[in-house]
Amino acid sequence: MTGQDPTSAVQIDTTRPHPARMYDWYLGGKDNYPVDEAMGRQMLTLDPRVPVMARVNRAFMHRATRWLARSGVRQFLDVGTGIPTEPNLHQVAQETAPGARVVYCDNDPIVLAHAAALLRGTDEGATEYLQADVRDPDAILEGARKVLDFTRPVALSLVALLHFVPDEDGAHDLVRRLLAELPSGSYLVMTHATADFTPEESKAATEKLRAAGVTLALRSREEFSRFFDGLDLVEPGVEVPHRWHPELGEPVPGQDDGVIPGYGAVGRKA
Repeated sequence: MTGQDPTSAVQIDTTRPHPARMYDWYLGGKDNYPVDEAMGRQMLTLDPRVPVMARVNRAFMHRATRWLARSGVRQFLDVGTGIPTEPNLHQVAQETAPGARVVYCDNDPIVLAHAAALLRGTDEGATEYLQADVRDPDAILEGARKVLDFTRPVALSLVALLHFVPDEDGAHDLVRRLLAELPSGSYLVMTHATADFTPEESKAATEKLRAAGVTLALRSREEFSRFFDGLDLVEPGVEVPHRWHPELGEPVPGQDDGVIPGYGAVGRKA
């Protein structure tokens, strides 16, 4: 991999929790800071199943990537990558299609450092990393074009990301901007947290995160579905994440012990 030099990254802010590092803590990783663990533990007091939700999102990404690779997709743009946790997207894609090309994108320097050190793909394919924020789609597209061929279908993966982007930042417009540059036959892959099933716990979690400087924009099924306007939804359409093509992966322990407050879907650009 020939991504940006981690030493050129901006200084890591360890005074405020970061979603990618909290996600790492939920998954049992070691690449997080006390501030991330502290906020993670606060989330557990509201809903002890948060680590299960994190694993369910990860498992959805595995299944969706497997489905796409088996359907002939050979290019993937994963925005909001998070700290590498095996198997990573490129490993799932290149297991089916060794020549698959994958671009990872995240805005946290610690993710950049770990990605540069750990993400290695096949010799036949390509695995690249760029540091950019989903709120800057032009930078993402510019970087991705150096690795991906935008005349051929690309799968845009936004897993467990857009619930950190509020409406005032134009979340739906950002997705439309990214999709607009991708050709016919491309796909949008998304999961998103919701307050539809757990309104009281979700309200408390939103307030705690806001106080720590993290925005949580939980969206309804209708609001989530709007991200797929103009796309052809892959069956079974919008679903709670662990019920989307469960036959393509292993179940996450605990996923059926209560509600998973989120949605997942895959849509194809005609």
